[in-house]
Amino acid sequence: MIIENTGLNGMTSDLGHLDESADKLGFVRWQWEYTRATYDLKLEDKSNNEVYFVRFNTRAIEGKLESSSAILSIESVYLGRGTFPHGLDYESQVPQQILSIATQRLEQLRKLLA
Repeated sequence: MIIENTGLNGMTSDLGHLDESADKLGFVRWQWEYTRATYDLKLEDKSNNEVYFVRFNTRAIEGKLESSSAILSIESVYLGRGTFPHGLDYESQVPQQILSIATQRLEQLRKLLA
């Protein structure tokens, strides 16, 4: 599912600040290359032993990810259920408690980046 109205879509930040802010909230920059990076936040639902991931992609609009001063623009934010062996199911129903935590963390990230 795409999480709408996060206020993050289109925000810009330098890579160093984005990495630091995201890390404070549990997001990890997993995939990256010269001009793109993906950040994930793992959320576990203990009631049904499912794992969900909040994911947002970024794209360099100035510089390359080799430099912490590269300027990145945040793209859409997704929430999906983890599938084995790897991957995300974006069509699954997401428990309200997971959606609430995801929304809260995204708001905290928006404030850190503002």
